[in-house]
Amino acid sequence: MAVLDSWRDGPTKTSIVEFVDRAVRDVAPEERIAVFDNDGTLWCEKPAYIQLDFLVRRLAEQAAAEPALADDPPYRAAASGDLSWFGDAVTRHYNGDDSAMKTLAGAVLSAYAGLTVEEHADRVAAFFDDAVHPTLGRPYTSCGYTPMVELLRYLERHEFTNYIASGGGRDFMRPVTTRMYGIPPERVIGSSVGLDFADGHLTTTSTPEFLDDGPVKPVRIWGRVGRRPIMAAGNSNGDIAMLQYATAGRGPSLALLLRHDDGEREFDYLAGAEKSLDAASTLGWLVASMRDDWVTVFGD
Repeated sequence: MAVLDSWRDGPTKTSIVEFVDRAVRDVAPEERIAVFDNDGTLWCEKPAYIQLDFLVRRLAEQAAAEPALADDPPYRAAASGDLSWFGDAVTRHYNGDDSAMKTLAGAVLSAYAGLTVEEHADRVAAFFDDAVHPTLGRPYTSCGYTPMVELLRYLERHEFTNYIASGGGRDFMRPVTTRMYGIPPERVIGSSVGLDFADGHLTTTSTPEFLDDGPVKPVRIWGRVGRRPIMAAGNSNGDIAMLQYATAGRGPSLALLLRHDDGEREFDYLAGAEKSLDAASTLGWLVASMRDDWVTVFGD
């Protein structure tokens, strides 16, 4: 059987295969846990997060219904179609400045408050049925990285259990992760808002529950899985703690950091990943170059 066909032969592919061989030899199947970030690791995150497109559409609706909201930066940006404000808020967050992120979080929390979890899932599903990437011109459901999906299947064939651990919204990812990655909803760990139970239904609130990013990721992984992963894959500063957690245990481990350096087939950027690349150099993590290590990005 061919191995990782969409990965070019070379040191990166060899390191992955050798790690899996060691894990099969030395680690019991139930301990073969792999965790993957989502945005920028399993699917495209530029020129803006896919969830941000979903959110901006809702904020624009709210601003149109309540003109007073237009004085609030996220609603004003959404109404004008200025995605740069949102991108700047996220980049500043990854560099330690949460001033704009707090403002954005307030808008996020109010956007879908009052919906049942099923109603929210229906809206997410409808979004993915129609929405298209603004610059790549392909459905968002076709913006998953073929080499990473192939890696998921390769791990599964060797009795790994794969989880998503992302800063993205848990309930935004769950409706599409089975379809795109073969990862079921119960293995999706992400940021979330509070939920209330009444009359047989769970309803979203405007209260934050947690932001699954940075040092919170290992905490949430342990809380959900009850095991330390032996492999972790990410692409940004927000993934550093998760990668450290996966490689600090006993036995074989692998930290895989994806470098976005392919401006022709995807995007070329380092913003929000500088610290993680420094950590990779210092700690010996495996850095995968989209340009040099991947035969294809989206399977075209």
